[in-house]
Amino acid sequence: MILPFFWMVSTSIKTTGETLAIPPVWLPENWQWSNYETALTMAPFDQYFINSVIITLSSTIGEVITSILAAFAFSKLQFFGKNILFTILISTMMVPFELLMIPTYLTLSKMGMINSYWAMIIPFLASVFSVFLLKQNFEAVPKQLYYAAKVDGASDWRFLWQILVPMSKSSIVTVVILKMIGSWNSFMWPLMVTNETHLRPLPVGLQAFTTEAGTYFELLMAAATIVVLPMIIIYLFLQKYIIKGISNTGVKG
Repeated sequence: MILPFFWMVSTSIKTTGETLAIPPVWLPENWQWSNYETALTMAPFDQYFINSVIITLSSTIGEVITSILAAFAFSKLQFFGKNILFTILISTMMVPFELLMIPTYLTLSKMGMINSYWAMIIPFLASVFSVFLLKQNFEAVPKQLYYAAKVDGASDWRFLWQILVPMSKSSIVTVVILKMIGSWNSFMWPLMVTNETHLRPLPVGLQAFTTEAGTYFELLMAAATIVVLPMIIIYLFLQKYIIKGISNTGVKG
């Protein structure tokens, strides 16, 4: 698992000759840290970074909110057709996104959202997988706790945000991490719905290092390292919350 990351970082500080050498050069003789500076100047990475932050934060916040509300409704509330509706939603997980790309693109095109941030945010404000994950976690909380809160006069809204959400922190953090990684690394969809360079996120910006003359592998790996680094840092910071949340999951009553 570590080997691809090692190769990426190692290649990012090689010379052009070392990246194409056979047998492969694992560690360069002279570390070319200037590759990072060169990579940053070959494309407007500052704008790409801002775009990635806007898209990732917006879609993550939106998905977390919609997933929490939907999971609470399916796990604690009673309404007509709940099980049938949930089964239909779960069945959509078997449909690959590639089959939905064209109808989604046409829908956004008719709404005039192509070539905008909205095209990269709105389709990903909800996730059936996240709803399913949180629903299973919410159902693990005893119903007696919900009934006790209702007896004490707490509304569903207050019970959700003051009791249920804090108790399900581990699952929510997991949803956040998975969503941020997926959104940050998204390539195909942003490439399809954007026509202007200033709207594109970091992964799409990596195309700047592939030209008709060939690929600058050392610069491509330097830029890829810059793209991956924020997600690694975020995961390292949130990992302890996941472990802590899992160890505290479950209430016996």
